[in-house]
Amino acid sequence: MQEAFPRINLQLTSPREPLSDDVVANLVAGYALVDNLVADDVDVFAMGKLKYLLELNATVLCGTDPVSRAEYARHREITETRFYEEPDGGIQYLVEWYEAHAHDSAWIRAAGVYVRLLSRPQLFVEGNHRTGALAMSYILAREHEPPFVLSPETAAPYFERAMVMRATDKQGLSMLFRSPGVIKRLADFLVEHADSRYLIGR
Repeated sequence: MQEAFPRINLQLTSPREPLSDDVVANLVAGYALVDNLVADDVDVFAMGKLKYLLELNATVLCGTDPVSRAEYARHREITETRFYEEPDGGIQYLVEWYEAHAHDSAWIRAAGVYVRLLSRPQLFVEGNHRTGALAMSYILAREHEPPFVLSPETAAPYFERAMVMRATDKQGLSMLFRSPGVIKRLADFLVEHADSRYLIGR
């Protein structure tokens, strides 16, 4: 598959504060992993492949360096337990939604996964924003759409939407009644700011 990510211009923690070199390097490694998963046609939402979502999270937090990975070993164990066993918001909750919306557009599915990943309780112990951006990019790239890459121009409206998601309980009534509108607005945001330059051959 020819899609890849030749240009990366990320600012995912705050629209005013640039990321450290290490965080940027880890994000670039995360996008490279997304590219490989798409090229290998790996369905990360299928049973037996969910470990790749954990790997996206591990990559944005500690990169690919073995020393850094070793330092994060305990943190990764805690994250894995939360990922598989959280009764009100673990991976089963996200996968069930994804499977139920298999026929929706890639934009809706990407937005919906992000909302369910970021809402309370969040899927990962740490790095949910960055991992969510990679998960959206993965879904979009599998459908030959540009990945989600945040720019300084889109950061403010993006984080406004993210704050709403973070304040929403997965099992609450607000998720039931508000999430369709939140997902639609985020999907529209992704479409509006899609940039084909982030795909090789476009």
